Amino acid sequence: MTASSDPPYPERSDAELIAESHEEPEAFAALFDRHWPTLYRYVARRLGREVAEDLVGEAFLTAFERRRRFDSRYADARPWLFGITTNLISKHRRAEGARYRALERTGRDVTAEGPAERVTAAVSARAARPALAKALASLPARDRDVLLLVAWADLSYEETASALDIPIGTVRSRLNRARRKVRAALGDTNPLLVEEAFS
Repeated sequence: MTASSDPPYPERSDAELIAESHEEPEAFAALFDRHWPTLYRYVARRLGREVAEDLVGEAFLTAFERRRRFDSRYADARPWLFGITTNLISKHRRAEGARYRALERTGRDVTAEGPAERVTAAVSARAARPALAKALASLPARDRDVLLLVAWADLSYEETASALDIPIGTVRSRLNRARRKVRAALGDTNPLLVEEAFS
């Protein structure tokens, strides 16, 4: 028998890993491995790389401590993890607002871009950054959370509702309001530039 380089829990759902971690805490590491990159990218986009690693680490520590509260009816833990992460981001609102104001002034996102991203970024999206940053900074935090969970975390409406513990109708109304404001700030340009401008 040869040693396998496959992860130890490849076929297990998130819910199964969390349940198993009650008796075997090491099982939670597979959840960490699965979702760390996605959460890190999301937080880095919102608050910058310098904050992202610590905040995502704190999110996973919180998730581990609260794992018995996870609703095992859901196989995917992403909404739960993004909910924890969004709550932690709320403690950094001033940093997020300052970051968007800096983007508005400079038009450059030096914390989320590497050389390859700067070279390949779309010209129109780059041109939209200052206006987009201003629009994001002007949104109420609850509307910005919904917009960015859908645009950057790629959560569905249902997953966003679960992450923020709000009704799906509230997700729809906040997202609609945020998109309208962003579209108006961009001169009626597609608000999906939120994704492109900060990629």
